[in-house]
Amino acid sequence: MIISVNWLKKFTSIDMPVEQLATLIGERLVEIEGIENIGEKYQNVIVAKVVECAPIEGTDHLNATKIDDGGVAEGVERDENGLVQVVCGAPNVRAGMMVAWLPPQSTVPETFHDAEPFVLSVRPLRGVNSNGMLASAKELDLFDDHTGILEVDKDCAPGSKFAEVYELNDYLLDIENKSLTHRPDAFGVIGFAREVAGIQGKPFTTPDWLHDIAPQFSPVQNLEVPTVHIEDPALSDRFTAIVLSGINETAQSPVQLQTYLARSGVRPISASVDVSNYLMLLTGQPSHTYDYDKFKALAGDDFSIRVRSARFEEKLTLLDGKEITLDQADIVIAAGNEAVGLAGAMGGANTIVDETTKNVLLEVATFDLYHLRSTQMRHGIFSEAITRFTKGVPASLAMPVLAEAVRQLTEFTGASVSSDIIEDYPGVREQITVNINEQHINETLGTHFSANDIAELLQNVGFEVAFNELDATVRVPYWREDIHIPEDIIEEVGRLAGFDTINLTLPRREFSATKPQPFDALRSQVRALLVRAGANEVLTYSFVHGDMLKKAGQNPDDAYRIVNSISPDLQYYRQSLTPNLLNLVHPNRKAGYDEFAIFECNKAHRKSAGQTEENVPVEFDSIALVIAKAKAKGDAFYDAKHYLEYVADVLGLTLRYEPLSDGDATAAPFEPARSAAIFDAKSDSYLGVVGEYKKSVQKGFKLPDFTAGFEINPRALHEAVQNVGQRYQALSRYPGTERDITFQTPSDVTFQTIINEATNALTDTNFITTVVPLGIYQAEGSDEKNSTVRIKLVSYNKTLTNEEVTAVIDSVIARVVEATKGRVI
Repeated sequence: MIISVNWLKKFTSIDMPVEQLATLIGERLVEIEGIENIGEKYQNVIVAKVVECAPIEGTDHLNATKIDDGGVAEGVERDENGLVQVVCGAPNVRAGMMVAWLPPQSTVPETFHDAEPFVLSVRPLRGVNSNGMLASAKELDLFDDHTGILEVDKDCAPGSKFAEVYELNDYLLDIENKSLTHRPDAFGVIGFAREVAGIQGKPFTTPDWLHDIAPQFSPVQNLEVPTVHIEDPALSDRFTAIVLSGINETAQSPVQLQTYLARSGVRPISASVDVSNYLMLLTGQPSHTYDYDKFKALAGDDFSIRVRSARFEEKLTLLDGKEITLDQADIVIAAGNEAVGLAGAMGGANTIVDETTKNVLLEVATFDLYHLRSTQMRHGIFSEAITRFTKGVPASLAMPVLAEAVRQLTEFTGASVSSDIIEDYPGVREQITVNINEQHINETLGTHFSANDIAELLQNVGFEVAFNELDATVRVPYWREDIHIPEDIIEEVGRLAGFDTINLTLPRREFSATKPQPFDALRSQVRALLVRAGANEVLTYSFVHGDMLKKAGQNPDDAYRIVNSISPDLQYYRQSLTPNLLNLVHPNRKAGYDEFAIFECNKAHRKSAGQTEENVPVEFDSIALVIAKAKAKGDAFYDAKHYLEYVADVLGLTLRYEPLSDGDATAAPFEPARSAAIFDAKSDSYLGVVGEYKKSVQKGFKLPDFTAGFEINPRALHEAVQNVGQRYQALSRYPGTERDITFQTPSDVTFQTIINEATNALTDTNFITTVVPLGIYQAEGSDEKNSTVRIKLVSYNKTLTNEEVTAVIDSVIARVVEATKGRVI
């Protein structure tokens, strides 16, 4: 957002250097990203009067003019009357007009910041010497109009400095406006000036017309007016309108007004459009104008203005000619049943104001900021108007702006009022009142403000403050709907006085470091273990695009949709962490990383999890890992499982794996035939899922064939770790032994079944036992497979004999064969 310092000075005095002002604003209101001095490029521009104008023979557009500069320019050739000759090719040049003259040796403002600025000289054109040039608005770097030279429309004498006439000895402040999201009043010059006055400790006088909340007009004629219906109060607090006739759409607004628009980054167009933009920049309240007769024709028998939600698959062609398909979350303005505008964003082409327009319908309204934020992202409309609407424009501002717009349109375009004001106002609110006392303010801020100090700070920016000894009643102005509670008032006092002015004191209360909760300690331990194992931790957005959910096999209907998403790519809360990690695999491969493991510890949400007692979505913790190798062969499942087993081993857990069935969103990306559900063997609690991903997921995320991962619930992991108990086991002094056994079983027997049965068979022995899976082989087309395990045995008491080992191995074989209907090979 660009703010002109000279425009601010129209509403409050500023008696400090611009650099000091920018620092003060940065400390107490909003960050200033840059300061531009625009006055320096206009130092040599002079206001002159065209005294003579005659065409040059042999040309079809050049004119030799004689101008009166009041004799202020030095070193230029003059005739006997003291006039200077300038050749001009503009179609609108004529004798008697006042112009902006760039004398020889001056720099054309449009090129002032170029690497090689254009410096004028005396040059012959068709044999006629031209002393500099008569400049257009474009050449003056005011706005993009090169159709003719700029005509000075102020009453000033020849020789006046152009910069002084049009207040161009100015500085522009580049505002970082993200921190003003809750302050719609500061998105207008008047509101910003009020804040500048406040932080300087000066009282601010709000223009009288901004207090005129019930203006009265006397229509010169009474055209039929539509009724106004806001179908759902959640869509709009207020919609006001009035009909104007006789508006001259070709009329131009004053140059001074146009320059302030241009300084703020808005292109001047015509008086009717400029008035709307000028008041928007001035107050933060946008407005829109419809062709009244087109509007009435579209409405037909139902001559009404309806503010409603868009209908399913409803289409609208906007003013820029683009046809859009509306979403049911969009707000539309309708003439009867026909949509004529995308509320707060852009009008429709079917009611465009053009040279045929005779009567207009002027709208000033407010719309729900959350709906408009989603509209903004969905349709990619980032206009000045919708930017302000998404900050929450107060409904009370509509009527004063409507009245001022009527006044200016009457003055600049010749319009006349042709109806009474019409409106629907379901969002009427009582003035906000906050009760607070001096002691509360000073104890919170650590200050010693008196009641008078507090009252003065607040009254400077429009608050009404009444103290009764130490207690105060604060009445909040209508433009500050962000103030609700005592703490808001305290913040205002501290900010306006300057937090940097508060004396620093150490806290008087005792405090000590807080011991991390056991769950947080466990999560940190798991993160450290995964890093030690070679994985890289990443942090991704909690918000994702709907397409990412679909690529991961998750149902977007089970995801919370973000109404005011910060980007079109971030529409939903994520349902699990795995899709975010999968989305990073391909970019990392393109960056040259052929082999890596990434993980994230974070939170996720989904509708099926329900809501808390406070009616907010339940969030759950998760830990996910993905491993990818571009050139590796084999089964990625075991690499992911290896990371998981490493963590479990350090934590003292024994994991059990079961076939993966269709589960929740966490399991959705995984291929059931090549994945497993994870359980804690001791507590039998479900921990998560590990495995490879579905072919559709691999294709959607452009994953290499060797990609796998896991996602686990750290809360369940924490509960399992709590039940581990004593983990110490002394080493035996005696040697152990190992035996490998290969079982041939039907193909539907899982490896976990063999592991479970072998482990159960060893339970009754008095030895230290371990069962380790070694490998699986299944011939193509066979309905049997070979699974190999390694049995490790050791005793605390003696060296095991061959007979003892054989007996144990035989018991394992017997149990596994009976359970699986297999055999040993």
